[in-house]
This record gives sequence, C-alpha cells and structure tokens, in this order.
Amino acid sequence: MSALLRPIALAAALVATGLLSPTAAQAAPATPAGQEAEILSAIQRDLGLDADQARARLAADERSADTARGLRKRLDGRFGGAWIDSSGTLTVGVTRASDVDQGGVRTKLVQRSESDLDAVKSALDANVAKAPRSVPGWYVDVPTNTVVVKSQPGKLAAARAFVASSGVSAAAVRYLTTTEAPRPLIDVIGGNAYNIGSGSRCSVGFSVTGGFVTAGHCGSTGASTSNPSGTFRGSSFPGNDYAWVQVAAGNTPRGLVNNYSGGTVSVAGSQDAPVGSTVCRSGSTTGWHCGTIQARNSSVSYPQGTVTGLIQTTVCAEPGDSGGSLLAGTQAQGVTSGGSGNCRTGGTTYFQPVNEILQVYGLTLLTGGGGNPNPPTGCDNSETRYNGTLAAGGQAYQPNNSYYQSTVSGAHVGCLVGPSGADFDLYLEKWNGSGWAVVAKGDSPAASEAVNYNGTAGYYRYRVHAYSGSGSYTLGVTNP
Repeated sequence: MSALLRPIALAAALVATGLLSPTAAQAAPATPAGQEAEILSAIQRDLGLDADQARARLAADERSADTARGLRKRLDGRFGGAWIDSSGTLTVGVTRASDVDQGGVRTKLVQRSESDLDAVKSALDANVAKAPRSVPGWYVDVPTNTVVVKSQPGKLAAARAFVASSGVSAAAVRYLTTTEAPRPLIDVIGGNAYNIGSGSRCSVGFSVTGGFVTAGHCGSTGASTSNPSGTFRGSSFPGNDYAWVQVAAGNTPRGLVNNYSGGTVSVAGSQDAPVGSTVCRSGSTTGWHCGTIQARNSSVSYPQGTVTGLIQTTVCAEPGDSGGSLLAGTQAQGVTSGGSGNCRTGGTTYFQPVNEILQVYGLTLLTGGGGNPNPPTGCDNSETRYNGTLAAGGQAYQPNNSYYQSTVSGAHVGCLVGPSGADFDLYLEKWNGSGWAVVAKGDSPAASEAVNYNGTAGYYRYRVHAYSGSGSYTLGVTNP
C-alpha cells in the first residue's frame, strides 16, 4: 500500500450502496489525497503550522505548481518565473504588459524573462575560475528578477570584480552579504545508509532501475559500496554533484523514501516544484526535516570547487545527510549536496536536481515501490485500450466517460499516445470522498505520456487533456 494514501472505506461504502456517486463530483475541484501523518507532523514542526494549515499548504502548493507549468508552456520566452510568497500566493512574472491578465493568477511585470536570468547565471558559471573564495555562490532569484551573488562580509569589491569580469549586465545582479560557508555533507550516512570503500558513508537518494542516485562527492566512478553492495557507474563533482550506483544481485531498489517515523513515502514522479514550495528531506543523521525552496539554478562554491544548477532551500541538514532525498509531496526533487548551518540553529541546504541525473545517465526513476513508470511505446502490453479524438483544449474521461473500481492495492499504469506535434497530458484521479484528486500525472510538452501509481483500493478514472493540438489518441491501461 502506498505510504501516502489510506483506503477511503466510508466513501467506497457510500458509493457501493448508491448513497454517493463518484460521477456526481466530477465538477468538484481536485484536492490532494490524504497525506501520511508523519509527513504532516514534520511540516508542522519545521514550518510552525497546525495540521489543517499543513494540509492546506500542500494542496495549495500542488495547485500552484500546475498553474506555473501551464503558464510556462503558454508564455514561453515571455515567462518571468513563478514563486510562492509567505502567504501561500503564487505570483508569475511576465515581460509583456499584454500578458498581465492571466485569468485570476497574480502576475508581476518584470524586465527580464526566466531565460534571460538563466543566461546571466550561465555567464557567471562560465567564469567560475575567477570566482573568489569570498563568494560562496550565486543563484537566480525570480521574485526580485535578478541574479543574486553572495559575498562574505567586507568582500563586496571582490564579488563586484567577479561579476564585471563575467561580462554580464550589472543591473541584472544583486549582492547578498552572508557568513555562509557551504561544504559537502559526506561524513556519515543519510537517507537509507550505504558505505563507500573502507569507511566513508552517504545516503541513498532515489531508486532507479538497477540501483540508485546520490551525490557525486560521495564517491568516484568505480568506487565500491556496501549495505547495499554496488559500484559507482558514474560520478561528477565539482561542477555537478551527482552520481549513480548500480547495485549487486540480491539488492532490490524500490520507489520509497524513509520518513524516519517508522514508515516510508511512496515516490510518484519527479515534477519540479516552484520556488516557495514546501519540501522535505530524508537523511539518517538528522532524519526527516522540511522547509521551502528559495531558488533554483543556484551556483555554490565549495572548497573543492563550484557546483552549478542546484536547488537552494531552507531545509536543515548536517554532515552525513549527503545524497539523501528531497521531496515536494510525493514528487522527487533532488539529492542532498551540501550547505551551511545545522538542524539546531537552521541553515541553507543545496540539492542536485534529480531530473538532471536521470537525463545525464539515461536512468529511469522507480515509483510507487518499484517497477518501470514508462510502459512500452504504443501501449502494446496494456490490458485494455481506449481510443478517442480531442480538439485543442478538450478533455475526456476514461473508461468511457466513467470510472472504475479497484478492490485491491497495486499499480495503476496508464500509457497515452497522442497525435504527432500535439501536447496531450494524462492524469490519474482517485475519488477521495468529496471530489476527484489527481494522484499521478504526465504533463510534459510531448504528445505521449505515461503514469505509474501504486495505490490502495478505491475508485479511479483517467483524464486525457489536449493542452495544444488536436487529433486521435490511444490510452492503454493496466490496473491491479
């Protein structure tokens, strides 16, 4: 059974007796499925929220992430980034006055697009050889529409000289004085423990087919591991901070993360969460801790060299948490790289984005306790197939504009093949007693999508959405 879902026995009973019909709630807003008590407890502890506030925040973050993804697609080069403020409100930056009205979404007219900011940061990254040790890092700060360069106290002149030598516009850069001194967190185990060579230890990040991903500073290519036993098949540090370990026979990778409260979190996918989102980290030194995303595409200068493209967060961490998992709800975000501070006084922690690791090494993230989340191309191995046609912006529910009941726990696998050149998305929804909740989705810019969700007994349906383009689709479905 998924650690993030529990059977909704009362709702199922009402549906079965005819007192409540899932179809009656099709128009109700989708809300997140119930969260594991331990996750809510950690969010309450670290963010100062009560249980209801924690649930509301997770639900709002998910809705904001969906909205931000949609606007990023629609606005393209005019998208100025998206962020969630302390009140939980999403703001989207736009570079053109005609784009300010986005149907109720709060917008802000900004000078530079997200791609413009990324280009400024890339120029700084390319000039890393001239970065002084007094500059511990730099990052894209979408709320201020600038790239922030950090500087130790009294060293601002050196930071300005570094920026000037990079050839970027001074107007696009903001300076932040900090005493931060980031370092790799490599000494002890984190997440689920594993050992490297004769003594050092790190954390399992996320399971992939054949092994797991972790931090690159934990071990070099060819290094051996134990508990679980395996071999580093790829590693990059500094510059990047990622690696993957192929485990030996007898070890079984599963799409789960230790929540250090006697249970696990089931990984549902790896969709990026916006700046401001609530995230939680798993590491064996300090257990399970939560915070928020401060920035993406952050560069950090460690004593060993600069690492670029990291996620900057308020989540605390300590030596030994390296390589451990960062999650936004059930979506994998990254693996622990390094940071400053500790879990007594707080601090800043950086994470290597997991999607970059998967792409670089051609790995497949395991979800829902194991298995391949990507069914074969063409859905040939699906148990049942449904066909339909959609106009741009249209949507359809399967099976046959209705829902289906699963009486046991297991994997719900959907494989959508849409028309060439279109952008079709696939959503798996579960009835939660008052509405349909999205529990898994594939919403990339591609025509074809796949979802793999390990769920409990209940009522489910698939929603096919023609985000752009039109034509015929095939949906292959395999249920428990």
